[in-house]
Amino acid sequence: MPVLRQVPRSEITDETVIAYYNRLFGDRDPVAEPGTATGTPGDWWTVYALSPDIFKHAVDGFAVYRNPARSIDPVLRELGQTRAGWVKGSQFVFSQHCKSLRGLGVSEDKIASIAHWQVADCYDDQERSVLAYADCLSQADGRVPLEVFDKLKSFWTDEQIFEFTYITCLYDMHAVITRALRMEFDAREDPIVEVAAPEGFDAADFLSAPRPTGE
Repeated sequence: MPVLRQVPRSEITDETVIAYYNRLFGDRDPVAEPGTATGTPGDWWTVYALSPDIFKHAVDGFAVYRNPARSIDPVLRELGQTRAGWVKGSQFVFSQHCKSLRGLGVSEDKIASIAHWQVADCYDDQERSVLAYADCLSQADGRVPLEVFDKLKSFWTDEQIFEFTYITCLYDMHAVITRALRMEFDAREDPIVEVAAPEGFDAADFLSAPRPTGE
């Protein structure tokens, strides 16, 4: 479950939010009866509904990257979005955009190799270049060697590089927010926890030299 309150249908008055509730959930109250066609709980929508203007800003962002005016190859775009989800550890963003890649006809081999693209031989030169740039954005927090731009400029215009940059960073943000608020497939406990020591372990002796046997 998300850490923030979800907004039931009965409380919705904003027309944009109502339209999306209807589109995704039909007549159901998505809080009482969760679930979407893609198999997600759908609580991204019910949490974002806490702030209707932010909700609208977010869905407008979806329209931006899907706009026919975009000039970058949608497969290259989705590689960036999917990789951003993986890098940020968002099961939700990664999983949803794997589905988007599949919908664009991308091979299962390429989808399965997103996590280890650096050693995968299934990508062409352009795909490897945009995956490298996606890592610079999402993993290196924008630290990009000029050589990466030189490579991108061998097949993209400056406008196309800007489009990819904005869209990939947008999904980096979505991945962070979804994880932070434990929405959708990111509603899970952190796997990094202390592993209990064996019974009888004395913390005071943890860094001490081993005691001679026979003492």
